[in-house]
Amino acid sequence: MSAILEARGVTMRFGGLTAVDTVDLTVSTGEIVGLIGPNGAGKTTFFNCLTGMYVPTEGEVRFRGEVLPPRPAKVTRAGVARTFQNIRLFGGMTVLENVMVGRHTRTKEGLFSAIGRGPRYHRTERESRAVGRELLDFVGLGRYGNTTARNLSYGGQRRLEIARALASEPGLLLLDEPTAGMNPQETRETEELVFAIRDRGISVLVIEHDMRFIMNLCDRVAVLVQGAKLVEGAPAEVQADPRVVEAYLGAPQEETA
Repeated sequence: MSAILEARGVTMRFGGLTAVDTVDLTVSTGEIVGLIGPNGAGKTTFFNCLTGMYVPTEGEVRFRGEVLPPRPAKVTRAGVARTFQNIRLFGGMTVLENVMVGRHTRTKEGLFSAIGRGPRYHRTERESRAVGRELLDFVGLGRYGNTTARNLSYGGQRRLEIARALASEPGLLLLDEPTAGMNPQETRETEELVFAIRDRGISVLVIEHDMRFIMNLCDRVAVLVQGAKLVEGAPAEVQADPRVVEAYLGAPQEETA
């Protein structure tokens, strides 16, 4: 499989604090890769470096062979979309309108077109609504299109955020703790949704603390500890690695002594 994302030597420093330390990571076409680690390991900071929210102090990020520009909108336009650890929806807008917002990088309508509301504007609006409805059906929210986003269940809001990200037509989707706060049934449904996204030809990079979810879902798992990559490999190998166990649970008492 060819690499769709290549992060090389990505380092992010905030003053004297090194939050991400020389991290290399590759995601191949059609692959689901997990990124795990204890709280404060630098996972979300690394995501922010990949998506242009932070400009890495060192290193580079390439998507489909091209260096990604340090601007979130340009990164999205290039084909990388993400969700956030804390849900970021437009609560007062409808579910369908939230998904349509995700189309902004794929439409060419500007301010004057929106004011004039000519034929091209209405055509683009119809196309965005059609795409939005299709994506809502895909994530299981088809009957909630006219519901105000804040009135969705917690799991529904998570799914809506994924639908909005998919509206930008990404080649790579980054999910930041997509099952946080979910019950077991919602977690299973999210797992099935991620597999369905992969079946659409979209690669996935996911941060998650639910180890069962990660190990069932991913083709490959990388572990960050104190900003550095500790180990990377197949889920079963990573799960059995004593360094990973120590990173999560601490060293045995006799070793500490």
